[in-house]
Amino acid sequence: MAWEQVQKALKDHLGDSIYNLWIDPLECVSYRADEVRLACPDRFYRAHLDRNHLATVQQIVTELSGNDCKVILCDKETAILPAAQPKGQLRLPHIPERKSVVRALHPRYTFDAFMLGESNLLAQSACKSMINGDDTVGSCLYINSSTGLGKSHLTHAVAHALLADSPQTRLRYVTAQQFASEMVRSIQSRSMDTFKSVYHDHCDFLLVEDIHSLQGKKKTQEEMNELLDALIKSGKRVILTANNAPRDLKGIDNEFRSRMGAGLVTTIQAPDLATRYRIVEHKAVQSGLNLEEDVISYISQQIQGDVRRIESALLSLSAKATLAGGAVEMDMVRDVVAEIVGLSTNLTTTLIGEIISREFNVSYKDLQSRSRKKVISFPRQVAMYLGRKHTEESLGEIGKVFNRNHATVLHAVKVVSELCRCDTSVRRQMEILDRKMAEM
Repeated sequence: MAWEQVQKALKDHLGDSIYNLWIDPLECVSYRADEVRLACPDRFYRAHLDRNHLATVQQIVTELSGNDCKVILCDKETAILPAAQPKGQLRLPHIPERKSVVRALHPRYTFDAFMLGESNLLAQSACKSMINGDDTVGSCLYINSSTGLGKSHLTHAVAHALLADSPQTRLRYVTAQQFASEMVRSIQSRSMDTFKSVYHDHCDFLLVEDIHSLQGKKKTQEEMNELLDALIKSGKRVILTANNAPRDLKGIDNEFRSRMGAGLVTTIQAPDLATRYRIVEHKAVQSGLNLEEDVISYISQQIQGDVRRIESALLSLSAKATLAGGAVEMDMVRDVVAEIVGLSTNLTTTLIGEIISREFNVSYKDLQSRSRKKVISFPRQVAMYLGRKHTEESLGEIGKVFNRNHATVLHAVKVVSELCRCDTSVRRQMEILDRKMAEM
């Protein structure tokens, strides 16, 4: 941010007469991230400005800088000149001064640390496309998911990437609640022109989290809708996150709903078993835990959905293992998992399908497909067989998991049962899988 930007905002806010008399004569002698030093013509001028207009100057400097940048008045005769600038690349006059305003970023929420799977591949690819300016996604990306599935991780990763690789990009990263609070303060202080200027004129990339928190806030929705329209039309990029798709948000104006859904709308689903396994493995290393494969498998099978519960389990496991002398026992793991998700998870055909997809190295999506290839059809039949044996679900319910009818499930049970009777290798394989199911 430059002093010229503050001057323009003050002129809009105070009007020409007050600006020309009390602001224009000021000389900016020092402008740092935490302090602005302004030289006044004399001490009488300084006293009047301090009494009548300093609060307004301070407010606008704070809003434009995005931090607690203190404004200090001094007399021109005693003004302290700014220290020599460090050597480095100079900014060309036509290049906007970099000033990004972001939330505190989690150091581990980067693209490298994001565990990819079928459930989140599209969202991650879309975020990278937005950073690269790829027109495939468009100017607006809307990501929705339940809590703890990676929305914040992706938005933090976008911010990390922009700040590291495109420092000239003016990024503004806020929650919808922060945006609403800023707007309310601007209305109360009669500085909406400055507020609009910050987002409309000094923003190249906008990240807004938890857009669902604007439900019922009609005025804020109108302002956000106007902002999105202006940014998108000018080729700027926007990423929004929420807990539901635009069409499912309650208390949202239809025009605003339409604007949010104008670009790519993508959903992050709960991670499948294979992705959860990699998440547990990765986060265990980060926590300094050396876990055996059976422990990683157990945690990934039992803790589904919210990834934060996996983090909580590993944190608790690390603490208990330290107190126990560093050893991680299976009984300790079961106790920790029970504290997080309750008693052992009831086995379902869906969970069995995820386990089988990992055991046979095929995707869960393939098991639900129409493919009749043996490398897919046999694991599907095994999953149906185990679903019938280890759950109370009906043939129809089991078939629905794999997009099949009850007759197909009955046929799968007969095929696997016959193979167990006449093929020793298949029988032993089923015995191993039966033990795994019984341990859950």
